[in-house]
Formats: sequence, C-alpha cells, structure tokens
Amino acid sequence: MLNAATALNRSRLPRAGEGRNALPFPDPWVLIPALLLLALGLLMVASASIPIAADAGTGQGQPFHFVVRQGAFVLAGLLTAGLLFQIPVVRWRRVGPLLLLLAVGLLILVLIPGVGREVNGSMRWIGIGPINIQVSEIAKLFTLIYVAGYLKRHGEELRTADLRTSALALFRPMAVLAVLAVLLLLEPDFGSVVVLMATALGMVFLAGVNLWQFGALQVGTAAAMAVLIFSSPYRRERVFSFINPWDDPFAGGFQLVQSLIAIGRGELFGVGLGESVQKLFYLPEAHTDFLFAVLAEELGLAGILIVVVLFMTLVWRAFRIGQRAERLGLQFSAWLAYGIGLWFGIQALFNMGVNMGVLPTKGLTLPLMSYGGSSVVTMCMALALLLRIDVETRAGGVHGE
Repeated sequence: MLNAATALNRSRLPRAGEGRNALPFPDPWVLIPALLLLALGLLMVASASIPIAADAGTGQGQPFHFVVRQGAFVLAGLLTAGLLFQIPVVRWRRVGPLLLLLAVGLLILVLIPGVGREVNGSMRWIGIGPINIQVSEIAKLFTLIYVAGYLKRHGEELRTADLRTSALALFRPMAVLAVLAVLLLLEPDFGSVVVLMATALGMVFLAGVNLWQFGALQVGTAAAMAVLIFSSPYRRERVFSFINPWDDPFAGGFQLVQSLIAIGRGELFGVGLGESVQKLFYLPEAHTDFLFAVLAEELGLAGILIVVVLFMTLVWRAFRIGQRAERLGLQFSAWLAYGIGLWFGIQALFNMGVNMGVLPTKGLTLPLMSYGGSSVVTMCMALALLLRIDVETRAGGVHGE
C-alpha cells in the first residue's frame, strides 16, 4: 500500500521542464497557416515588386529592394510576436484604456504637419528614419483590446432587460469609435474606418447586445457610411467606378480593370510564378493593395483557394479559441479572440473583394501578405495575443483575468 501511494504521488509531480504555470504548445492550426501566409506573402511581394524596384525612374534601381525590406518587417513581426506572447492576457485588459488613449494620441499626431508624412494624398504615416509607421494599423489593434475590456466590464449592462441601461452601455463604446472614425477620416482612411467599425460591431453582437438596439445601430451606421461616401467627390467617384469600371478604364476604373485582367489571365493554375504581365507597370500598387491580383494571375484559382482556406482556418480557430475562453468564463479573452478573428476575416475579405471587383477600392492590405511593415508587424502582434489566449485557456485559465 505504501509503495502504491508513493507511486501515485510521484505520478502527480510536474514532469521535467514543467512547472505550475507551464503552458501548452501554441495551437498549430493558428501557427502553421499564419507562417504559410507570411511565407507566401514574402514570395509574392518578391514577384510583384521586382519590376518596379528595378526601374530607376519609379523604384530604387535595386530589384530586391522591397522584398529585402519585407523580409526585415516579417522578422521584426515574428520577434515582436515572440515577446508579446510572454505577456499574460490579464495585463492587456488592465492597460486597455491606456492603449486607447495612445491610439487616439497617435491618430492626432499623424495629422500634425511636419510629423505625419503624406503619401498619395493621405496623411497616414509617421516617419522614424527610413521607416514609415502607419498608425491606423496600431490603432485598430489597441481599439479592439479596449472594446474587449469594455465588454467584460459592462457586458451585463448590455444584456440587461432595462432598455435605458443597455442603450447607455451601447452608446459609450460607439461614441469612442465615432471619435476614432473622425480622426481616421481626416487622414483620410475610409477603409480602416469600415474594418474597425465592422469588427467592433461584430464583437458587440457576439457579446449579446439587445437585438432591437443593435439593429437601430446598424441602420444608423449604414446611413452614416452612405453620407460619408456621397458627401466626398473622391469616395463617390470610387463607388461609381467600382460599379462599372469599364466606363472609364484609363482613369477612375484603371486599377480595377487591370486587376480583373490579371485575375482572368490566371485561369485554373496560373501563368506561372514570376510570369505575371499585369505587374509590369499596368497594375498600380501590385505589391501592396493588389498583391492578390498578381497571385491570382501567377497561381490561378488553385492559389486563390489556398489563400482563402488559410484565412478561413485562422478565423475558424480564432472563434474556437474564443468559445473555449467563454466557456471558462474568461470574457475578455473570448471577446478579444472573436475580435481578432473578425478583423482578419473582414480585412482579408475586403481586400480580395476589391481585387475581384466585388467591393469599391479602399486601400486595405491583405493581412500578413501585402508589402508594408506596419501591417505585417501589427498582424503578428494580434496573432501573438490570440496564441496567448489559446494556451492560457487550454491550461484552464491559469492566469485568470
């Protein structure tokens, strides 16, 4: 009996390398698709950017200029993600309001002449040496952290039967989002406004808001978006060119027409890696906003389906992680996981939709794939938070909230 009891006690001791706060290995269904998207994105940036980078008139006269920079951005993103993965989720909840203030401060700072850098008519970047930081990307992540924390603190008020209490609880985050939307529109960055609002509204819906109030909010938001679109000649022109780009294929509809030609040329298996014709100065922003069109041309429908499946896997796992956190009562982790999944899904959907002519041109990158340091690093940070939520929930919420 004594030997049996001793053996049982030994079996309960931590294994080698394990401790009381040991966490399981990150979810491979998040990690592997994310790494594949980063690798495929780096490959496509190399293919799409070489012609423009090699041309001394439009680029740097160095064929690998953009791909080298993108490789550095990916490495920086992975290193940053590795550091953020070490931080318990509870700390992100505690600093949520401070992160929101930082996001607002950055969005104001970028509008100050001499601080913000103007590119293609938009003041979206703050220059630090040779690096341009797109503050809207950071602001989106910080805002989602704040919204997740707000839903944890005031979730019961949102779900209460008292209409006045629930309406007030719904109004407060919407007022904050309205301020952020105004700052983003001043840049202007209408695409980020759409993604941020859609993601935040999705998080509020999943938190269990009153459906009548949510429906009224949806109608109001749609009406505000319509007013913003038709009050600006620039946005109105984009909408009309999107409806029928062939009416003006050499001006307002030029980007979309060239994108559709690229996708059509790809057919089933593409024309071959590096063989795109549209990237040869026909398709503007081939390595950024319209990278998906070059991928479709070179890899065809097969490449499109691979990318779609990888993004679907990320979104699916984010929702599964959120569901597990919700079952454990880790509400902040649940809403943040849902928000990250919605963010990736909505932005990827919008970028692909723009490239295929389903949605108006918005200037949104394809997450983890398009050229751009701010986007890649911020998306890696978001994935680090998602993976941290995953390991903590699989460990039974060892760090709590």
